[in-house]
Amino acid sequence: MATANYTKVTEFVLTGLSQTREVQLVLFAIFLSFYLFILPGNILIICTIRLDPHLTSPMYFLLANLAFLDIWYSSITAPKMLIDFFVERKIISFGGCIAQLFFLHFVGASEMFLLTVMAFDRYAAICRPLHYATIMNRRLCYILVAFSWMGGFIHSIIQVALIVRLPFCGPNELDSYFCDITQVVRIACASTFPEELVMIFSSGLISVVCFIALLMSYAFLLAMLKKLTGSGENTNRAMSTCYSHITIVVLMFGPSIYIYARPFDSFSLDKVVSVFHTVIFPLLNPIIYTLRNKEVKTAMRKLVTKYILCKEK
Repeated sequence: MATANYTKVTEFVLTGLSQTREVQLVLFAIFLSFYLFILPGNILIICTIRLDPHLTSPMYFLLANLAFLDIWYSSITAPKMLIDFFVERKIISFGGCIAQLFFLHFVGASEMFLLTVMAFDRYAAICRPLHYATIMNRRLCYILVAFSWMGGFIHSIIQVALIVRLPFCGPNELDSYFCDITQVVRIACASTFPEELVMIFSSGLISVVCFIALLMSYAFLLAMLKKLTGSGENTNRAMSTCYSHITIVVLMFGPSIYIYARPFDSFSLDKVVSVFHTVIFPLLNPIIYTLRNKEVKTAMRKLVTKYILCKEK
């Protein structure tokens, strides 16, 4: 890349979700209410799985990790977005932008890999039930979760390495409420075709391949379960779990494919999809899973009742 004299950008200006004061106040109330309502629910899921002695299977260990990643993922963008509703000039430093971008892709990719691990867990439980405890032992669970995080870290480092080497000389306005590669690349003072190609491959193509592979895996598992007509309640429970996983996969990968698996051009739906992708869906994922799981719901009620009674005494 040829060097040139330019004034280096030290901060970016975010346009936010709306420029109208009334709309900003309404959005603030909606997102704050949602965030404060769903966030404790996810924390309760983690505490329930950690404290209840009956929820020790690998499935619940992975669910607790999913809830933790979703809390982290939504917290990367939501707090600043809520604060910026009351700020006329929404600014983020260059370093802060890179940090936000790094953690967004680190946690997001880790969650995608974790969903793949959860699909493998369901395969082992449904197709190899007699060997499930041996296959999905605690040591393997730790290793798979660690690899998920490692994969997310490597993926994120690639995105950051591509961004920091680009020159930024102005304009410095990002048409969004947070920093992501799709907006930052557009304002670079150089041709970014090679970088965009690598980003689309590393983010978009991986999302598409994982999404198709996961849907095919769950379709296979559901077909297997429908053949087990004599298992009754256990089969229905396993099917309910698979449907919950499919819902989470669609919510996670759908927006990701829309955002990253295409040229980084601006479209009218970009901000709406980004809000659902970075704030709404991540917080909803564990809740959706829990609503279809009787064991977790029962354990949560016991935990809440126990601590409420203890406080009353």
